[in-house]
Amino acid sequence: MSLIKEFKEFALRGNVVDMAVGVIIGGAFNQIITSLVEDIITPLVLNPALKMADLTDLAKLTIPGTAIKYGNFLSTCISFLIIAFCLFMMIKIINKLNKKDKDEKEQDSTPKPPSQEELLTEIRDLLKNK
Repeated sequence: MSLIKEFKEFALRGNVVDMAVGVIIGGAFNQIITSLVEDIITPLVLNPALKMADLTDLAKLTIPGTAIKYGNFLSTCISFLIIAFCLFMMIKIINKLNKKDKDEKEQDSTPKPPSQEELLTEIRDLLKNK
């Protein structure tokens, strides 16, 4: 019975559950980014380039006399670069939002001086002005 109890404690530990949620969200996020790149960004970037080169599909780019399809490799590399850039921009935005929240919390947590100190400061300033 202790083995089941240990497993239950392990499985329900906070960081394990957080990691599981992260993996699931990551999988869903992967689908969103893949769709963004394959369905929106890549056609916008590649279609004009393919038209200029009189090509309709990168898969047709092969080394003559071989089965090496360097067009697929180029397409995958371009997709990777676009995905990496999108993730970079998203993380940059998230970091900026987190920093803004952190700055607001720091401003809110700045303690106001007690009223005695304020009064003493005002008195000091008035005496300096005379």
